[in-house]
Amino acid sequence: MFRRFLYNGDMPPTGLVWSDDYLRHDTGPHHPERPARLEAVHEGLTRSGLLNRCQVITPSPVDLKLVERVHATEYISQFRNACKLGQHTLNTPDCAICPASFEIACLAAGGTVAAVDAVMAGEVRNAFCPVRPPGHHAERRAAMGFCFFNNIAIAAEHLRTRWGLRRIALLDWDVHHGNGTQHHFDQDPDTLFISLHQHPYTLFPGTGFEEERGVGNVINLPIVPGSGDDEYRRAFEETVLPATTAFKPEFILGDVGFDAHYRDPLAQLELTTDMFGWIAEKVRALADSLCAGRLVTVLEGGYDLAAIAECTQAHVESLTADHA
Repeated sequence: MFRRFLYNGDMPPTGLVWSDDYLRHDTGPHHPERPARLEAVHEGLTRSGLLNRCQVITPSPVDLKLVERVHATEYISQFRNACKLGQHTLNTPDCAICPASFEIACLAAGGTVAAVDAVMAGEVRNAFCPVRPPGHHAERRAAMGFCFFNNIAIAAEHLRTRWGLRRIALLDWDVHHGNGTQHHFDQDPDTLFISLHQHPYTLFPGTGFEEERGVGNVINLPIVPGSGDDEYRRAFEETVLPATTAFKPEFILGDVGFDAHYRDPLAQLELTTDMFGWIAEKVRALADSLCAGRLVTVLEGGYDLAAIAECTQAHVESLTADHA
């Protein structure tokens, strides 16, 4: 579906993780997290011409030893066996599976690992990973909220074990709180976790209150329903950007949800498409100034097909700025 772009300039291009196999995670015809989401992403990147400005990164399945740094071995076995037995859900009705789901979840986590490797090796400047299934709700011992393996947490663990990095910032701007990511890192002072999300009193998963601080390394910014661009811009300018700057990360990982868009059916925030471009621009500039541009973003939510296509364009446009 994607073709590889050969870059001839001085600055490495933005990387884009892709495998047609991500479409094989079949959640059923009425599930919000469906293959059509990635088909919309591809169409938007093709139509905008952004596809030709990116370097495709082909993923491989993640090493399960790395997954075991984030998830319990018994949970990994439960997931694999449920798929082999042809079960339709794992742990909760919203986590729909098919026989290929374990394999594709391994490929999704492997995609984020491949992206951080490409950035660390200097092959790409930064990277976007439109993978599925998503990951930030996955807990150590349970699937949750469409998520099975915590892709971004696995990528962070890989940065430490493979590349020896210590200080990693994880920024999450999905409309739902990244509970699995927070719970994995909330006792780790060398990791900064910041989440902007609709207020937990009003939206799944019901976590992410301001008083959840970990060991001082967790910042939750709950946003009340009906809020839009102004509230997000203020949160970034007053909290996210200065807190990340003060932390001085060696790498920034971003969990990107486009479900705070005003057209999304699963939440009640009012962000415009342009705001997602603005966020990506600010985070990219932050990475450029703090950690030599080391930035990988990973797709989480976004369930209106037109909105996810538009927001992906805005996001990737900001990541590729100054590349052309």
